[in-house]
Amino acid sequence: MQTIHLSYPIENAELLPLAGKKVIAIGDFDGVHLGHREVIQRAVENARELGIPAAIMTFDPHPRELLGQEKYARLLTPTSYKMELFEKLGVDCTYVLKFDTALMQASPQQFVDRVLEALGVETVVVGFDFTFGYKGRGTPDTLCELGHGRFAVEVIRPYRMNGAKVSSTAIREALLTGHPPGASELLGRGYGIRGVVVSGDKRGRQLGFPTANLRMSENFLVPASGVYAVRAFVGGSWYRAVMNIGTKPTFHSGEVMSLEVHLLDFDQDIYGSTVFVEFVDYLRPERKFNGIDELITQLKRDVATAEAKFAQIL
Repeated sequence: MQTIHLSYPIENAELLPLAGKKVIAIGDFDGVHLGHREVIQRAVENARELGIPAAIMTFDPHPRELLGQEKYARLLTPTSYKMELFEKLGVDCTYVLKFDTALMQASPQQFVDRVLEALGVETVVVGFDFTFGYKGRGTPDTLCELGHGRFAVEVIRPYRMNGAKVSSTAIREALLTGHPPGASELLGRGYGIRGVVVSGDKRGRQLGFPTANLRMSENFLVPASGVYAVRAFVGGSWYRAVMNIGTKPTFHSGEVMSLEVHLLDFDQDIYGSTVFVEFVDYLRPERKFNGIDELITQLKRDVATAEAKFAQIL
């Protein structure tokens, strides 16, 4: 899959890779959840039927971040990870359109003329709640009107699960309230974050529970503080693990958050390695213990509880 970064207005599109007619799915697609995949897969199917490339257009940064909604500074799928998920869906090309003041102030007509028409789209596929143009004034109906005689438009109905619409907002809420299984159900896969293993205070090793301290280099949304059963992918293999997200109050009085992963049945040096952590289930809140012995007893319980979770689902 090719990834092409663009700015508004798009100029000299004929010089871009995959110039010519294409089917394009448009959206933020944060999370690439089941509803998003319906939109993307329809674009891929349509493109294959027509014998032309399938493309996605997404935005960076997230539009709501530029509009002042700070919670969107942390994403379910930062851009680089989102590209990996798109490629698995059979997309030929992704256009990453810079979301800046110029694009934010473009009218729906200008967006169609200077973005979609410039790229030479044959068909545009969007979700039912897609908006575009200044203050989101463009809707799927607007897109159909502006595209008439220029390109076709397909609007995908909401994807529902247990009667409720699948949405990035619902996934965020599940993660921020300590309910990874709920998020996974809506995503159609486990929710994960990734980071690089950095040196820590090595206290876990002294306690008999060595941990990998993760520093995130991408702006992933981190779930609620607490202890989790997780799966960790490092060095080409998956491992069962227990993760703590929090401030380690038994040893520290500050508010600095840390991400620590204890890999089960594992004894390798992975400093500097990238680890992908997939959340399986929430085990308990983080808490302050009265002493080292009490902490070690609880850590043993956490491992046993996590093992029981893994036995149920893995």
